[in-house]
Amino acid sequence: MILQHKTTKKISDGKCYPLGATYTNSGVNFALYSKNAEKVFLLLFDRPDGNPTDIIEIKNRTKYIWHVFVHNLWPGQLYGYKVFGDYNPKYGFRFNPNKLLLDPYAKAITGKFENIDNILFGYDPKSKLGDLSFDTRDSSKVVPKSIVIDDSFNWQGDVPPDIPFEKLIIYEVHLKGFTAHKSSCVKNPGIFLGFIEKIPYLKEIGINAVEFLPVQEFYHEDFLVQKGLKNYWGYNTIGFFAPESSYGSQSYMGCQVNEFRMLVRELHKAGIEVIIDVVYNHTGEGDELGPTICFRGIDNTTYYCLKGNPEEPKRFYENYSGCGNSIHIKDPAVIRLVMDSLRYWVEKMHVDGFRFDLASILGVEEGSYQKTSSFFDAISQDPILNRVKLIAEPWHIGDYQIGNFPVDWSEWNGKFRDTIRKFGKGDPGQIKDLGWRLTGSADLYKNDGRSAYNSINYVTCHDGFTLYDLLSYNYKHNEANLQNNLDGANENYSWNCGYEGDTDNPDIIYLRKKLAKNFLLYLLFSSGTPMILAGDEFLRTQKGNNNAYCQDNEISWVNWDFIKKNNDIFVFFKKLINFTKKHTILQRKRFFLGLDTDGDLVPDIEWFGVDGGKLNWDDFENRTICYQLDGSEEKSELGEYLLFIILNADYRDKDVTIPYPKNNMVWHRVIDTSLPYPNDFLTDGNEIRLENLKTYHVKARSSVVFITK
Repeated sequence: MILQHKTTKKISDGKCYPLGATYTNSGVNFALYSKNAEKVFLLLFDRPDGNPTDIIEIKNRTKYIWHVFVHNLWPGQLYGYKVFGDYNPKYGFRFNPNKLLLDPYAKAITGKFENIDNILFGYDPKSKLGDLSFDTRDSSKVVPKSIVIDDSFNWQGDVPPDIPFEKLIIYEVHLKGFTAHKSSCVKNPGIFLGFIEKIPYLKEIGINAVEFLPVQEFYHEDFLVQKGLKNYWGYNTIGFFAPESSYGSQSYMGCQVNEFRMLVRELHKAGIEVIIDVVYNHTGEGDELGPTICFRGIDNTTYYCLKGNPEEPKRFYENYSGCGNSIHIKDPAVIRLVMDSLRYWVEKMHVDGFRFDLASILGVEEGSYQKTSSFFDAISQDPILNRVKLIAEPWHIGDYQIGNFPVDWSEWNGKFRDTIRKFGKGDPGQIKDLGWRLTGSADLYKNDGRSAYNSINYVTCHDGFTLYDLLSYNYKHNEANLQNNLDGANENYSWNCGYEGDTDNPDIIYLRKKLAKNFLLYLLFSSGTPMILAGDEFLRTQKGNNNAYCQDNEISWVNWDFIKKNNDIFVFFKKLINFTKKHTILQRKRFFLGLDTDGDLVPDIEWFGVDGGKLNWDDFENRTICYQLDGSEEKSELGEYLLFIILNADYRDKDVTIPYPKNNMVWHRVIDTSLPYPNDFLTDGNEIRLENLKTYHVKARSSVVFITK
């Protein structure tokens, strides 16, 4: 391709920093990193599907950064890049100036990519040479454009809630799916503005942090589109600075930026923190057969980890993610990109923290995970990022690093999930590990300077069964994904309670609801930071689909009609959160020691067997665990109180011996999950007084909680 400089705009050298498109009162500075490019052209557009109005050759390069200042440009300006260089895929060079490229620092994108007639490929898919061939078709008209954004916004004095980690109750939620269903009854379904309408609901249930599935611009994989599906979850990022365009109202190009800011601002007003799920382990460009839409065409050898044989040493991509490629996070330019992106979301978008998808990839150097990797070190010394909430998904393909992240990081605790699931459905041999999980997983986090809250506890999340499905299906039912039900995990530690799927059998419905209450109690009463999947509070279902990543439809969308159907569970959940917040021993920062630390002769935690004696941790067949918590160990306005908790996952009833309370206090029953609503959870002042209580008959597969008064 031959491009010629063609513009009437006044241009000047510009600056190499900041990277991206930076608006000033007199114009826009453009800066693009490419170490191996030979020529770089900036193309300006007046509409997304039009021809370029201006073609500007960028001749200034400083430290591998190509830069130019274009005068008299304004926010809303559309642009893209074409980059010339060597096309030698065997050695990692995939420059193709026929392909219009996104700015890696684009703060907004005009819309979604569509690979019509394979025009996004840098190679000719019909050629026998495959990815070694070269495609000469110009993609400029069909590629979404980067948008110049004005970073000014009326934050109305926004102040982050700054909630201590140990006080967080996280609500994992899909931005679109929360309001897309007609039952949500919002004016703006499926977008940022629609979510704002549901903030009163979030306050009602008592959560104080939302964790959004990816809201950065993402790409729908071609193989899904060909099947009539989409990447609903969004774990296929293509714009690390840009809010997802489809979540905007489309009122004007780039509106998604300020509408996301409005959402954050209003959540903060409600005392709710915002954590976003970010994907810095790979991009939406996939492997060598994927599209050329950004990084691949700008500088493939810089941005990606490459591999090959001696004859083709850098033709292929390392694939730690299972998504086709892995970002070369060790490269200084790539670290800068990720760090700049994270700081942007904190400083300009006011988010409170991040959950890092496949975070262990970010620690891979020289082929193996390093706790002291360049990226982790960069985070720890950054004065902005080391103060926000950092949550790791601690695994990638073939490698599980739970308990092995730096001191600044919390982790999704998959061991908690699995142990709780196995215990809850009555599997033997879980007691010993259960003790660790209920008390903050000190075996994972105590010896490296971290606390109980570093364990992000969850029973369900977006990836897997919902809570209802966990109790309704023994097997995954992913047929709608059109992958012959081969995708998704096979081992879910689920139990259908005797029938696969929905049923009208009252006994099975009763059992499922009882177990659901148990699981919610396990989660909220365990030390650590609880995370609940949106809709589990009223038992929404995905009909047994445990990998609904491509289901942008009613399979995945939250159906609000279930609040009425399962109102007993909904009310139980709200009571649990209120009880947890009030009784600070349940939001303990420190690990339990089994010692008296406040001088009242009562240990902070004490474990019991069913007979009132010491708990036998080595009893493989034991499925019942009892323990007492001393509330006075955590200062609160409630003063002195004890909690006695019985978790009976056995299929048999148990007569449990109750310890004598201190200081002539009397036990009162608060919770018994075997009882019907509203007696299953009694409100403050209505607890059942149990004078001279010696034993309590605990029903099979149920949980009981007593408090002293």
